[in-house]
Amino acid sequence: MSSTVTQPLQRVATRESYGKALAELGAERADIVVLDADLSGSTKTAVFAKRFPERFINVGVAEANMMGVAAGLSFSGLTAFCSTFAMFAAGKAYEQVRQEIALPKANVKICATHAGVTVGEDGASHQVLEDIALMRVLPFMHVIVPADGLEAEQAVRAAAATPGPFYVRLSRLATPLFLPPDHRFTLGRAARLHEGEDVTLIGTGVTSWFCLRAAEELATLGIRARVLNMSTVKPLDVEAVAAAAQQTGGIVTVEEHQRIGGLGGAVAECVAETYPCRVTRLGMRDRFGESGPGDKLLEHFGMTDPAIVKAARELLA
Repeated sequence: MSSTVTQPLQRVATRESYGKALAELGAERADIVVLDADLSGSTKTAVFAKRFPERFINVGVAEANMMGVAAGLSFSGLTAFCSTFAMFAAGKAYEQVRQEIALPKANVKICATHAGVTVGEDGASHQVLEDIALMRVLPFMHVIVPADGLEAEQAVRAAAATPGPFYVRLSRLATPLFLPPDHRFTLGRAARLHEGEDVTLIGTGVTSWFCLRAAEELATLGIRARVLNMSTVKPLDVEAVAAAAQQTGGIVTVEEHQRIGGLGGAVAECVAETYPCRVTRLGMRDRFGESGPGDKLLEHFGMTDPAIVKAARELLA
């Protein structure tokens, strides 16, 4: 699939799309249950709770307990979705996620909102930048970071249809609906958004939009950039990464996460084992975030198209 940048008609936070998809799934499947840790207004599980109160559980400010309850419900034959902020889901409840969900392969879908620096004004304490690394290392855990609202809806449905544990990373900030209407999320597969043979730009989540914008700017400089939307960080699309390494002059990864352990780490590991090439990783450089508007923080920390263009040109040089 190839796409070009157009003026987006709408901006939607992926957490909003999650709430919509969850309510639709609830109407279609009686086995869907939802748990929240007293944040349903922010995580958007309140949409499900209003329609299906008998299948919604607010555990209160008890994230670790929520993971255990969700696992128990899944072992009774239900498909359990549980939500809270990513800082609490990946950090506060990590032991329970490991012991009670990943280890026994529980059919639990952790849909964590408010991830990355786009949490914005809540600051460093809430801007979790390590969660992809924490979840990616867990055996049996699938890790998905949707690029926009359309893909978020499809990813939630894919998680519901696939047995086993999932971590779906969702954003607070409203971002462009930029994927084409015919886009179809496929678990474990990258979507090629732009064709090119000079360099490959790989984004995940909100950064895929900026990779596409960067490719358009690079084209005006005579540089043909391939753009991959890597919305499934685990299992990684090894075939797409290896092809990019072999067919283009290098790879630039961009993520709203620490450069260590996330998308960049996964791509670098893949390249080292398949077809070694130069990889430049854009993301947080071993530091915490700051308070400020989410879109401005992305720019400040070098995750938007100007930084991507600069990195691609330097890599090729």
